[in-house]
Amino acid sequence: MTQRRLDQILSRHGYCSRSEARHWIGAGRVRIGETLAQSPEQKADPAVVRIDGEPVEGPGGLVALLHKPAGYVCSHDESEGPTVFDLLPARWLRRNPPLNTVGRLDRDTTGVLLLTDLGQLIQQWTSPRRKVPKVYDVTLDRELDPGLIEVFASGRLLLDGEATPCLPARLELVAPCQARLHLIEGRYHQVKRMFASQGWRVERLHRSAFGEFTLEGLAPGQWRLLPAQACLDRAT
Repeated sequence: MTQRRLDQILSRHGYCSRSEARHWIGAGRVRIGETLAQSPEQKADPAVVRIDGEPVEGPGGLVALLHKPAGYVCSHDESEGPTVFDLLPARWLRRNPPLNTVGRLDRDTTGVLLLTDLGQLIQQWTSPRRKVPKVYDVTLDRELDPGLIEVFASGRLLLDGEATPCLPARLELVAPCQARLHLIEGRYHQVKRMFASQGWRVERLHRSAFGEFTLEGLAPGQWRLLPAQACLDRAT
């Protein structure tokens, strides 16, 4: 990895500002390997820098999987209410480039949400050409018609205000008012609009999978870090 100045490393990864780096280094909080850092101008590979005894977090980029609970918006704008970023370490919000969500889930939608500061991953995971599979568990306002399976799979379903039909989607009926929907695209409010086009209202929506990622072991509001390089390798 390219060597960088210590003040750049501390700032880039959200620990402190470049002007504050001198105080952190003077207080003995920063080491290069086992050696105490001496000045903000020193250069080092971020992978060997230790801050308060811990490795630099996500030196090659940060990728996190969050179990999004209901009531949180996928926005940096706090005027919209509680945001998913409130559930994450404050240091992550100071990273440069900033941490962003991979696509969005509505305020009332729960489930798998990926976040990263790697623009390449955001582009690849959200590109329509990639056709990343997504799985949604849906609760509807009334009993489902088995005929919806064929409608959703036809590739002819049109959403209100759009001229291009949805790509074929696989619908499973798991209970009278519950379904599991497998999509390979991600249009605005797509799941809700697909069911609304046929006369059903979505009352609860949960994304249980995004590509290979699921929520195994994560309670609502919890997150875990994913290996950034492995994600990049698989996405290319």
